[in-house]
Amino acid sequence: VGCDNFCTYCIIPKLRGRYRSRRKEDILREAEDLADQGVKELMLVAQDITKYGRDLYPDYFLPELLRDLCKVEGIEWIRLLYCYPEDVTDELIRVIKEEKKIVHYLDIPIQHCSDHVLREMARRHDKKLLIDLLKKLRQEIPDIAIRTTLITGFPGETEEDFEASMAFVRSVGFAKLHVFPYSRRRGTVADKNPDQVSPSQKEIRAKRMGGLAENLRKDFLNSQLGRAEEVLFERLRHGYLEGYTKNYTPVRVYSGNSALCGEIHKVKLTEACGDYCVGELFE
Repeated sequence: VGCDNFCTYCIIPKLRGRYRSRRKEDILREAEDLADQGVKELMLVAQDITKYGRDLYPDYFLPELLRDLCKVEGIEWIRLLYCYPEDVTDELIRVIKEEKKIVHYLDIPIQHCSDHVLREMARRHDKKLLIDLLKKLRQEIPDIAIRTTLITGFPGETEEDFEASMAFVRSVGFAKLHVFPYSRRRGTVADKNPDQVSPSQKEIRAKRMGGLAENLRKDFLNSQLGRAEEVLFERLRHGYLEGYTKNYTPVRVYSGNSALCGEIHKVKLTEACGDYCVGELFE
């Protein structure tokens, strides 16, 4: 829990304190307990999981934790939330590529694509690092799905900065993009910045970026159609089994078989509807 990044817009370090890792042995024990209960998927969640272990161990420790988690019998999928771009190392990419249980999906919150705004946010990456990282990920793991978040209307963001972000997002493409207009948080550095963007301009930019995000999402979902994908079903609702693929695409299958909930089954994706795909079970 907690965070050591101290981005200028974020109050989390003040609310939750410094980054604190759980010991590897405790995480492995919990993973084994969950597997004994029939759990198929583990989600590793932290404000920044790429910092895992640096407060406990002498070196970068996430790859070692992942390799040990992959040995837990009964666990079939492992998903990583959230990875900061500057710490997605070659070693981490290699582990994701080599370990079959780690799904080819990353949530990498980039927040902006303009170097000027990234500096104002006190982020530890720049546009070149993002371009190089995304290129490397897609070279090493061609089917990887990347989700991200962006903030529009950050203090000092010019129209040029915003257009740079729009151009970057168009050129890169994401499986899913969450867009938020900047929201002031009392006690943060950004809240005291005198160069605040007007609420109306923040909303206009968020709407434009959101429209681009919707189009990219449609493109991504349409690219999945015709494929046979494994789906982990989570619930039966209104006559539909609902679950997720490895790349976190929501899927609905018409069925009344509640016995499939909690199980992984192959599904042919046939139609994109809104933010999910419809599919048919393989016999």
